[in-house]
Amino acid sequence: MIERTDGGGSAGPAALTRLPLTDIVQPDSPRLAGPDHEHARLLANSDAALPPILVNRRTMRVVDGAHRLLAARLRGQEAIDVDFCDCDDDEAFVLAVEKNVMHGLPLSRSERTAATERILGAYPEWSDRAIAAVVGLSHKTVGSIRRRATKDADPVTHRRGRDGRMRPVNGAAARARVSSLLADRQDASLREIARQAGVSPDTVRNVRDDSRRAEALTAPEPRGVPEQDPERREPPRRASACVRIQPPGPAGRTALMRSLRSDPSLRFSESGRLLLRLLDMYALNPDDWARVSGDVPAHRASDIVRLARECGRIWQNFAAAVEQRQRDAGEE
Repeated sequence: MIERTDGGGSAGPAALTRLPLTDIVQPDSPRLAGPDHEHARLLANSDAALPPILVNRRTMRVVDGAHRLLAARLRGQEAIDVDFCDCDDDEAFVLAVEKNVMHGLPLSRSERTAATERILGAYPEWSDRAIAAVVGLSHKTVGSIRRRATKDADPVTHRRGRDGRMRPVNGAAARARVSSLLADRQDASLREIARQAGVSPDTVRNVRDDSRRAEALTAPEPRGVPEQDPERREPPRRASACVRIQPPGPAGRTALMRSLRSDPSLRFSESGRLLLRLLDMYALNPDDWARVSGDVPAHRASDIVRLARECGRIWQNFAAAVEQRQRDAGEE
């Protein structure tokens, strides 16, 4: 049975879950030889409280904290504090590697190499730098492992960087596509060209500016007061329509959260991880919301209603700010 422990009052951290050791599944660890028993004994003999371990709620498998779990067993504990994450097996392995690189007993180079090969198999579209940020190797080393591990695999035309953007592997070919689209679709926005060519709007802007500079260098010297060339005239900016996004519904919300959690641009930045945690808290299904609202004590109902409405207003302002940034980018 799961117990709850107080996390330190209403102003403190969230309450931890205290879980029986028998309910926890052994980790799918990046450590090739398994946990280091000597390191676990050092933790067990320490007087310090063991920090909570990280457990995948879907499988009850340890994601981070195998040595702490072993230390708890050596101490004779029956339960341990845990934090939960919710992800599939590939995402859990990436998170395990990232956590083990950041703290605790360091991974060996062979373990980091093996982890890199596994992540490349699960996420071949991730860039060398994105994987390097997880495994703690240089991007050049990751590139070398990629070439060795995927030499017989189908070539990947685009890769997703640490910022979450997909970029072409062959930059010259991509710029040639952009140049052709700019010539054929002179009334299209940068974002439309970028979407069709599979590149970023910044790449489209750079190709366009390079083309204009080349034209200016080769243009004949004008005589007298030149008239504006209509073919060189800047296309009019079109008003960007505000797109109303429909709510995804419970099933769509679950799929959308799964997609957001696997996006490196969110997973590998502090603000991105904070946003995911906030969205996770509000992504309850209608039955959960009904149960929570039914359990609100009557004597605090007015206070909770006031705070809930204020939270709603804050989220509305946040959504409006993000939409405005999209509109501003679409006008470029």
